[in-house]
Amino acid sequence: MNVMSRLSAPEKLRSLVSDGKAHLAPACFDALSARLVERAGFDMSFMSGFAVSAAKLGMPDTGLISYGEMIDQGRNICNSVKIPVIGDADTGYGNALNVRRTIEGFAQAGFACAMIEDQVAPKRCGHTKGKAVVERTEALLRVRAAIDAREEGANILIMARTDARATDGLDEAMWRMQAFAEAGADILFLEAPQSEAEMEAFCKRVPGPKMANLVEQGDTPLLSVEMLQAMGFSIVLYPLTLLNSAISAMEKALISLSSGKTPEGLSEFSHLRNVVGFDDYYSAEARYSEE
Repeated sequence: MNVMSRLSAPEKLRSLVSDGKAHLAPACFDALSARLVERAGFDMSFMSGFAVSAAKLGMPDTGLISYGEMIDQGRNICNSVKIPVIGDADTGYGNALNVRRTIEGFAQAGFACAMIEDQVAPKRCGHTKGKAVVERTEALLRVRAAIDAREEGANILIMARTDARATDGLDEAMWRMQAFAEAGADILFLEAPQSEAEMEAFCKRVPGPKMANLVEQGDTPLLSVEMLQAMGFSIVLYPLTLLNSAISAMEKALISLSSGKTPEGLSEFSHLRNVVGFDDYYSAEARYSEE
C-alpha cells in the first residue's frame, strides 16, 4: 500500500496541488463518469454544476439545481471512486451560515474540496451571459465562512472563485483573488481570463495553488498542460468535455437507431459489464458462496 492510498481525500488533493505539477482533471457529472475518469488514470476529478444540472435535471446551470440535489449526486460520485473529487458548491446556497452548512455537507459527502464563488444568486455558468457578482464584503464573508467551517472540523479544502473578470474587469478580479488567498483559501480560481497574458498575471500576482478552467469554445485560451504548469497552475480542469462527448455519442446512436441501423463504435458488452462493476461483484459474491 503506497502513502497516497492511506491519505484522506483532502490530504490526497493537498499533496497533489503542492507537488509543482499541473494535474489534468476531467469533470464528472455522475458516479459512472467519475469511475471512467479514475479508470483512465487521472489523479482527480471535479463535479461540475453545469454538467450535474444537465444530467440530473435536464436544465441549464442557472441556479435551478438545489443544495440537496448536488449533495445527493456528490455522495454517489465520491463513493464510487478513490481519487479526490472537488465539488461545485456554487454561492453556498444562502448567507454565511448557509455557506458553513454547505461546506460541512460537502465534507460529509466525501468531497476533497468545495468551490465557493462570488456570483449573485441565482448564479450562472461562468462562460454564459447574465452574470453578476456580489460586493467585496459579501464575497469575503462567504469565503471566510467556508474557511471557518474547515478550521472548525470540516475535513475539506476550500476553493475560492471569482467571476469578476467578466463583470468588473481584471483588476477587480485580481483584488478578489488576492483577498481570498489572504483569507486562507486553499485553491484559487479566476473564472474566464481572456488571454494568455491574463493567466500569467494571475499566477504571478496571486499566491497559492490555482486552477485553470478550459471550456471548449469558451472565453479562456485552450493552452497545453505543459504551458499551464510553467505558468504555475496546479489543476487544469476540462469541465464539459465528458458531458459534451456523451451528448455527441448518444445523438449519433439515436440517429442510427432512428434509421434502422445498429450504432457503430459501441463498447463490447463485456467491457460495459466490467466498467459498471459486475466483475468485482462476482468476485465478492464468490467469497460467500457455499463450498
